[in-house]
Amino acid sequence: MTIHSTRRAFLRSGAAAVPVLAFSPSAQAWLTCSDAAADAFEIPGLEGELLTGPADRAAAADDWGHIVSKTPLAVLVPASIDDIRKAVKFCRKHCIKVGPMSMVGNSHSTQGQSQAKCGLVIDMSALAEIHAINAGDAVVDAGVRWFELLQQTLPLGKSPPVLTDHIDLSIGGTLSVGGIGGQTPQHGLQADNVLELWVVTGDGDLEVCSPTTKATLFNSVRGGLGQFGIIVKARVKLIAVKPLARHYTAVYADVATLLADQVALMNEGRFDYVEGLGFPQPDDSYVITIECVKYFDAGSPPDDAAMLAGLNFIPGTEAADTQTLYEFFDRLAPIVAFTKITGEWYLPHPLTDFFLPLSEAADFIESTLAETPAIDIGYGPVLIYPFPRSKVTAPFIPLANEPVNVLFSLLRWAPSADPAVAADLVAKNRAVYEGVREVGGKRYSIGSVELNFADWVLHYGARWPQFLARKLIFDPTNTLTPGQGIFLW
Repeated sequence: MTIHSTRRAFLRSGAAAVPVLAFSPSAQAWLTCSDAAADAFEIPGLEGELLTGPADRAAAADDWGHIVSKTPLAVLVPASIDDIRKAVKFCRKHCIKVGPMSMVGNSHSTQGQSQAKCGLVIDMSALAEIHAINAGDAVVDAGVRWFELLQQTLPLGKSPPVLTDHIDLSIGGTLSVGGIGGQTPQHGLQADNVLELWVVTGDGDLEVCSPTTKATLFNSVRGGLGQFGIIVKARVKLIAVKPLARHYTAVYADVATLLADQVALMNEGRFDYVEGLGFPQPDDSYVITIECVKYFDAGSPPDDAAMLAGLNFIPGTEAADTQTLYEFFDRLAPIVAFTKITGEWYLPHPLTDFFLPLSEAADFIESTLAETPAIDIGYGPVLIYPFPRSKVTAPFIPLANEPVNVLFSLLRWAPSADPAVAADLVAKNRAVYEGVREVGGKRYSIGSVELNFADWVLHYGARWPQFLARKLIFDPTNTLTPGQGIFLW
C-alpha cells in the first residue's frame, strides 16, 4: 500500500481528529506534533543537524510578527545544499511539508508564512557563504543577509541596485517575495536584479536557472513565495556607487502633493533613493514627509538648492545631512537596538503592505489614515512612494493595472503582547485590504492579512491558471512553503 493510500485510510478513521500531518518511516506510523513524535523523526544521510528538541521547534514556530505559531516536527540545520535536496526528497516521499526560514533572529515574516505545522523547517541561515564578488555581480548563499554582502561590496564601490529599508534580511528570503525599497522607482525590485538562481524544486532536484536557461523556473521563483522551489544560492547584480550619501527630508501638507513630487522625481531620476513616510501624532494626525538621497564622492557634494528645486514641500521644513553610504543603508540599526532594549521589538508586528494605482492612491491613503489612530500604528511609520509598473518583471508579483503603482505600507507595531490586540489589528488589515481591492490595488505578500483560497485566486487574477500550472510542474505534491496558505491539498 502506498503512503498516500495509507494516509487516506487513516484520515477516514476516527484518528483524523488528531493533528496528524507526517509519516515517520522509522516508526512506520503517522506522527502528531508531540515531542515523542519529533524524537522519532529522522532523515537518513544528512551531514547537517536535525533538531527535534522543544526549544528548537518552538523557535521555528515564531516569526517577527509574533502572531501565528505553527510547531514543526523538526528543524534542519543544513551543512550543504545537498542536505536540502535530501530533505525535500524525503519529505515529498513521506507527505511532510517543508518551510524554509532564516532562523537568525527568527523569520521576518509576520503571519507564519515560513512556518510548517507538523513539518520540517529548514534553517536557511546555515547557508551563509559569499562565494564571489565580481565586476558586476556577487554569488551568495541564500542565507547571506544583505548587510553582510554590503560590508564586502561597498569598500569596492559596489552595491546591489535595490535594498530594503531593513538590511538584516536574508537574500533568498527577499528574492522569494520581491524586495522593495527606495531605489525601486529607478531599478525595480530586488527580484528584478537577480541574474541567476540555484533552486531546489519540490521534487528535491537542484536546478540552475536564469533569464536564458530554464527561464520558466527562474521567472516562477522570483517573487514566487517559495511555492515552486527553495532558493539556495543567487547571483545578484551589483552597480557602482559613491561612498557618501546626502540625505534630505521635508514635510508635505498632504499626500497628493507628496505623490506629485515623487512621480516627478521618479521620471527625472534626480535622486538615487526616494521614499515617503507618514508619522503618527498624539492627536491621530500624520506628519507626511519625503526622504531623498543622492550618492556622492568626497569633495563633490550635491548642491542642496538644486536638489530640492521645484519641490512643493512646506517651506522651512527641509533638512539635510551627510552620512557614509553604509550608515544610510543601515539607518534602522539604532532603532532596532533601541526597541530591543525597550522590548517593543518583541511585540506583535501586524504590518501590511499594498500596491495602489496612482489615480486612486492619494484619496485612498488620506481616507485610510483618517480612520487609523496612532495607537494602531505604534512605532510605525507609514510608507508611501510610487514606482513604475514596467520596472517589475517578476510575473507573480501582482500589481495594480496602471503605469505607476504606489506602495502603501502600514508598519504596525502592536502596543502590547495581548493576542486580542494583534487579532484586532489583523482584522483591520483585512478591512483595508477589501478597500484596496475595490480601487484596483493588490497586496504585497509579506504582511498580516488572512487570505482564503478564493482570495488567492483573486490576488493572482488572470495569472492564477499559470501560477497553478507552475505549481503542478515544480511542486506537484505541494510540499513547499505551506505557511503561505495558498494551496489546500
